[in-house]
Amino acid sequence: MLEHIDTSLIDWSRAQFALTAIYHWIFVPLTLGLAVIMGIMETMYYRTGDEFWKRTAKFWMKLFGINFAIGVATGLILEFEFGTNWSNYSWFVGDIFGAPLAIEGILAFFMEATFIAVMFFGWDKVSKKFHLASTWLTGLGATISAWWILVANAWMQNPVGMEFNPDTGRNEMVDFWAVALSPTAVNKFFHTVLSGWVLGAVFVVGVACWFLLKKRDKKFALSSIKIAAWVGLASAVLSAWTGDGSGYQVAQTQPMKLAAMEGYYKGQQGAGLVAIGMLNPEKKTYNDGQDPFLFRMEIPKMLSLLAERKMDAFVPGIADLLEGGYELKDGTKALSAEEKIERGKIAIGAFEAYRDAKSAGNEEDAKVAAKTLKENVAYFGYGYIKDVNDLVPNVPLTFYAFRVMVMLGGYFILFFIVILFLAYKRDLSKMKWMHWVALLTIPLGYLAGQAGWVVAECGRQPWTIQDMLPVNAAISKLDVGSVQATFFIFLVLFTIMLIAEIGIMLKAIKKGPENN
Repeated sequence: MLEHIDTSLIDWSRAQFALTAIYHWIFVPLTLGLAVIMGIMETMYYRTGDEFWKRTAKFWMKLFGINFAIGVATGLILEFEFGTNWSNYSWFVGDIFGAPLAIEGILAFFMEATFIAVMFFGWDKVSKKFHLASTWLTGLGATISAWWILVANAWMQNPVGMEFNPDTGRNEMVDFWAVALSPTAVNKFFHTVLSGWVLGAVFVVGVACWFLLKKRDKKFALSSIKIAAWVGLASAVLSAWTGDGSGYQVAQTQPMKLAAMEGYYKGQQGAGLVAIGMLNPEKKTYNDGQDPFLFRMEIPKMLSLLAERKMDAFVPGIADLLEGGYELKDGTKALSAEEKIERGKIAIGAFEAYRDAKSAGNEEDAKVAAKTLKENVAYFGYGYIKDVNDLVPNVPLTFYAFRVMVMLGGYFILFFIVILFLAYKRDLSKMKWMHWVALLTIPLGYLAGQAGWVVAECGRQPWTIQDMLPVNAAISKLDVGSVQATFFIFLVLFTIMLIAEIGIMLKAIKKGPENN
């Protein structure tokens, strides 16, 4: 059923998709964050009638529009890559994965496209109320778009609401609402969107502090800072809360990812969470006898509390997940990776036997094969795994990316508290050191978001769909050279687009808010 795939083709296809996703996520979170902040500013204009707020809202809308246009271009390429580079994946689960993406395109994208035109060109042409509604609906459209894309991604992390149809050889949706409203999807949506709001707030505070540094537009800068900092503080705190929810969801549905996030090899009751640590670079496999850490400081029992909401709960480590034998919540013993691989091969064999029996018109043999397939289909994807060590993600990458994300999340909370204190209780306009801190915090906002996606996506390797379809079975049969060529074409193209966006934004920022 699966021909030999060149591993370099898998690596280059993953690299191309990662490249596109990384660039796309530079633009999306700023779109989500600026939408909220400029919506609040225009609401202030609607309620007060003060032209100052109109000027302020229009300035941030200009930056929103520049960023939005580039984000659309990268997003379209990203969706096309599912068909070009991952055609086996698209064929295998297209009925499920395609549904949220279709809804996103039909509903959210057209909603954004409709109201963004009114938002930019409708000033003084429509009523203030309708224009305000258009601004908020543009942001709502972007948020709804994020919802359906994150539903699709969450389903890859935790596939629900589907059944395997041996007659078509595909997984098919049987419960749309289970897919659309899964706990993984809901939590991922709020955590991701809130992180976008944090970035938007960091961006606005940083740019506004540039105006203070240049001793320009003081009232505009301080008003923007106050609104953005309140949005940022609320978003950062809520993001930490949803991050805790994400940790719990990962523990329930992707325990190997959780173990990689913690460099956690041997399970125990009352497991501690690593606060600070350095991994041992000599550690290569789960059973090589090397200590996982050169040093570490743990918060006692915190990992058990995060994973199971119990201080003394057992949390399996990488070795436990591969060797099996520990007790599951239903009282059964966990299968080893070798047993799962064997049952996966049985499922694949039963599927092939079913199709052969159907082709030959032998219904009795088909029923027997279908029964065997149904008993083992949960392990279907494991049948394509060649080595149990392939089931372990890149531990150092996942471990450090997780800590970058968490530490920056804590920093942002502190940053917004300090900004608000200085804005209300001190003269922030005279504190050059804080202006530079705010400016240098802008790239940290982007870094935190990228680190979060590294944890989410690299932490579930080798799976395209968790426990169902590994990357070596999801790939398109392409020439490696063509993937390499398009990788570098996209790299150059996206880099040019990013440089152009930065240049246009800097020009707009230097021009500042315009008088109407």
